[in-house]
Amino acid sequence: MENNNQDLRFKTNINCGGCIASVKPHLDQAEGVCHWEVDTTNKDKILTVKSKGISEQDVIETVQKAGFKIEPLNA
Repeated sequence: MENNNQDLRFKTNINCGGCIASVKPHLDQAEGVCHWEVDTTNKDKILTVKSKGISEQDVIETVQKAGFKIEPLNA
């Protein structure tokens, strides 16, 4: 049985509490997001999204709509 739950990781420019507050309603309302967090201490401001169905592209579009830069983090 395939498990849809996966961690998607992205490099962003979400770099402070105010930025997190700006993107929060967008990610909280996105369908298929179980949990998300941004590591603002990392130079690449890593956004980790626990996916339960949302695609990498959907996360990118959601964050871009919130006005931030985002790109997939190549493992």
